[in-house]
Amino acid sequence: MSFQNPIPLRLKEARQEAKLSQKALGVSIGMEESSASPRMNQYEKGKHTPDVQTLKLLADELGVPLNYFFCEEESSAKLACLIAKLSEEERQELIRKLSSYEEN
Repeated sequence: MSFQNPIPLRLKEARQEAKLSQKALGVSIGMEESSASPRMNQYEKGKHTPDVQTLKLLADELGVPLNYFFCEEESSAKLACLIAKLSEEERQELIRKLSSYEEN
């Protein structure tokens, strides 16, 4: 069974959702203008993987949580984004509700 790195797909999806070009996204997180587009292209093609610090910058710029990039399923990615928008109190309540399913 082969594993496919979810980062390239998630990065491309989030960038397109934000309506940013590869170059604009790269420049916005501090990449040199001349190398921003090629670097982002390599990340989206899976030829290179950004380090965690770069992923965090990308997540912040794109308005997604860091863990979004590691979600293998679309539903998990969507849930990660929704959960990130909840307050800590709302997250704790969600944990309590979901934990009750484990007990049954």
